Amino acid sequence: MTITRRATLMGLAAAATFAAAPAIAAPAASLLDAHWKQSGGGGDVDHSAWDGFLSSYVRPDSTGLNRVSYGGVTPGDKQALKSYIASLEAAKPTAMNRDAAMAYWINLYNAKTVDLILDNYPVKSITKIGRGLFSFGPWDDKVVTVEGRELSLNEIEHGILRPIWNDPRIHYAVNCASIGCPNLAASAWDSGNLAGMLDQAARSYVNHPRGAAVENGRLIVSSIYDWYKVDFGGTDAGVIAHLKQYASPDLAAALAGVNGISNDRYDWALNEV
Repeated sequence: MTITRRATLMGLAAAATFAAAPAIAAPAASLLDAHWKQSGGGGDVDHSAWDGFLSSYVRPDSTGLNRVSYGGVTPGDKQALKSYIASLEAAKPTAMNRDAAMAYWINLYNAKTVDLILDNYPVKSITKIGRGLFSFGPWDDKVVTVEGRELSLNEIEHGILRPIWNDPRIHYAVNCASIGCPNLAASAWDSGNLAGMLDQAARSYVNHPRGAAVENGRLIVSSIYDWYKVDFGGTDAGVIAHLKQYASPDLAAALAGVNGISNDRYDWALNEV
């Protein structure tokens, strides 16, 4: 199932069917609380448990899409994941240096997303999870508590990560457990590998057809570039310039022949093996 620009013109009821709700009201980057801008000299917390989980259960398919073996996760590893998330909740990201804090928030977002899927598995899409009667996914639910403050996934991404770091590559780092999303990294993020992983995540997504593809001279992009266009320059030209920055030679050559985006698409099916 994919969504296109045409889907954004449908009513809310139809939008839920075609998974277009985020295209109707994509969250803006708005600082949740100045509290989260604080930083200190502390380094990374221990992400080894998450690193081990990822190495065990994230598997790239033949196209380069990282899939997760949700059905293969053992009861012991499910509990280990919850213990890891609890350790992150007990940490103090405002005492970390900026790189360690950014890695912390990315790992917390991704680990909690996987945890939510496991709690509801089997499920066909993360959009089927949520506490509200008309919820489109769990993103507005309060799911973690950090430094005594309850937070949702949306607040982590759009209220902390995007406004504080102001880096479009954040969209390639956080994973929404869907095929259309940038890959869930196969290893944990930390301050030492942050810069390299951000660039690699960008290249991996931009050069995969679900990120960008030129088909019969028409540029088709992920809906991420439509929903969050402001983060990629604010215009079609800005998005194209961003794509060229990370494009392979073949994609760069194809992009040289286009001057606008023809359509966008997104697949909300679960990224399971």
